[in-house]
Amino acid sequence: MPELPDIAAYLTALELRILGQPLERVRLNSPFLLRTAQPPVSSAEGQIVRELRRIGKRIALGVEDDLWLVLHLMIAGRLHWRPRGVKLAGRRNLAAFDFPAGSLVLTEAGTKHRASLHVVIGEDGLKSVDPGGIEIFSSDLNSFRAALTAENRTLKRALTDPRILSGIGNAYSDEILHAAQMSPITLTHRLEEADWQNLFRATRETLQIWIDRLRAEALQSFPENVTAFRDGMAVHGRYGKPCPRCGETIQRIRYADNETNYCARCQTAGKVLADRSLSRLLGSDWPRTLEELEALKRPR
Repeated sequence: MPELPDIAAYLTALELRILGQPLERVRLNSPFLLRTAQPPVSSAEGQIVRELRRIGKRIALGVEDDLWLVLHLMIAGRLHWRPRGVKLAGRRNLAAFDFPAGSLVLTEAGTKHRASLHVVIGEDGLKSVDPGGIEIFSSDLNSFRAALTAENRTLKRALTDPRILSGIGNAYSDEILHAAQMSPITLTHRLEEADWQNLFRATRETLQIWIDRLRAEALQSFPENVTAFRDGMAVHGRYGKPCPRCGETIQRIRYADNETNYCARCQTAGKVLADRSLSRLLGSDWPRTLEELEALKRPR
């Protein structure tokens, strides 16, 4: 699932191509994509794109009349920049947003129809699709700690809960915890002051490194190969490979739709965390599906 650095890269590429341009036409090729009825998606046609935003793991295109088109790519949704008016052939091509210079095409692999499009009005409409997590780069250490300790959760769950932190998912939480040299199953209420300082720093630094790297790539070409498994990652997607810090074999924890990668030597004092022994802990701390996790919202 595209996370904060990936969404930042998409936004960088889109700013170059559609900001200040009219959205000429919206073409939908799937009856499952659009999740709102009013205002109609056609009301955005002919309007100038005035602003682009990230809302959690969502991309929001703001056009005239304070109208917003909010895309949630979920697991298999991806964006592509294609020649203007490109045909939407096949089930994978869900929608096209036509602009003078080209068409933004939304595709989704698989058949589960997880990707979504919401059309909303104004700030209240945007709040209705915002899970409510804090933004790491506009927060300080105290607000970060307060958010993660509102409930006693494992660090893995706390980092990826959209009600707690905005835009972080499975991939970058693994990278953050490896950078902080902390176990994914440590409970937030057990952290000391030095641990919080370390985790806050690792979260910011890890995300900033990847934001900078992916934005630089997006300035050269549209991000066509967005993936959760990237060259240069320390642990995520590297099960069975050596840790870049110590050389120990990367381990994993699997539960339902989720997999956590970690280095036992760097993060768990050499202890391998067995799947079976963790199933009860994760069962009470983690939703069984990514849809359930992404559906979480902070009470308003």
